[in-house]
Amino acid sequence: MAQKLANIKTKETAASVEDFIGAITDETKRKDSLALVKLIQKVTKEKPKLWGSAIIGFGNMIYESPNTGRQVEWVKVGFAPRKAALTLYLMMDAKKKEAHLKKLGKYKTDGGCVYVKKLEDVDVKVLEALLKDAVAGK
Repeated sequence: MAQKLANIKTKETAASVEDFIGAITDETKRKDSLALVKLIQKVTKEKPKLWGSAIIGFGNMIYESPNTGRQVEWVKVGFAPRKAALTLYLMMDAKKKEAHLKKLGKYKTDGGCVYVKKLEDVDVKVLEALLKDAVAGK
């Protein structure tokens, strides 16, 4: 029997991604955000959409939590320019991606997220490979 989607607060909005990025006061975070939009758009062939008030998502999918089985509509891939780091939502199992992650550079990971202080800390080609895998569901 199909499980009903859980209703979550963070949903796709009609708000302007350009305006959101333009309002980022940290110049490095703003430039990195623009670069990430270009890179992720190239990989996904999807237009960026603002999810909630601070997540830029590309495409959407039904995500099922491996722990609870709860299903939600969520971004296929995305990122949020948070104060502490750029949070990349790659919906991946970090253990399966250890080989890529070892080559990525300076980052932290938790669940399906990768946290990067700034893009210059990572190898963008490795990041692109991780994005491609995430889009392919690998």
